[in-house]
Amino acid sequence: MKFFQQAFLYDDSWSTVALAYLLRYPNPYASHILSCDVISRDITPAGTLRTTRLILKTGSLPRWAPQGMIARAESWVLEESEVDPLGKVMNCTTKNLDHVKVMRVEEHIQIRQADDGKTLQTTRAKFLSGFGWGLTKKIENYGLTKFKANLQRSREGFFIILDLIRQSRRQPMTMGAPSSFLVSHHILNDSDAKAPASHAAPRVGDSKDSTPEQPPRPATGGGAWSRISSWLRSR
Repeated sequence: MKFFQQAFLYDDSWSTVALAYLLRYPNPYASHILSCDVISRDITPAGTLRTTRLILKTGSLPRWAPQGMIARAESWVLEESEVDPLGKVMNCTTKNLDHVKVMRVEEHIQIRQADDGKTLQTTRAKFLSGFGWGLTKKIENYGLTKFKANLQRSREGFFIILDLIRQSRRQPMTMGAPSSFLVSHHILNDSDAKAPASHAAPRVGDSKDSTPEQPPRPATGGGAWSRISSWLRSR
């Protein structure tokens, strides 16, 4: 079994980060997400919002994988989240529902308000394979390496949604006019565009490093809406 842990610190408020996390799909860097559907949502007696979503992802196998290792490249993922608006804490757990004999991946995310008003996200993940045939450790190492490599790309997509929410909250409300964020996210949901073919991402820190990272500086030459517009024009 392999483990991963990392902390990340946002300058934004907890409510902004938690909302962005729940609305992170779709985005230009998540072309591997084929669908994301809410299958249940309720308010608990304690006043927390509990949501269960079913996510369909696609991926690729390494070259060394035996032929017929899995029947198809898609994988169903179950996401269970609970938001506590009073305690300003959100916990989210995701795990794959199929291909579990090849590898079971569980990811635990906690987003909570820090003492200084910033927001701390803690990510923990574990990778467990029961495939055997001398490939167990190799599969687990591949899962960990792939997870770390995709982390920065996932964060880039998340920051696009986060920036859209920032922009929408800075705009004055006009009666009867939709916010720019709602319009932008509606366009993303209606689009079947793919993310850019390449993206140079900084190297993610070691899996044992639990020191909170600082958010990257916004890209120059346009905000989130400009990046999304460019993405849509490339369709």
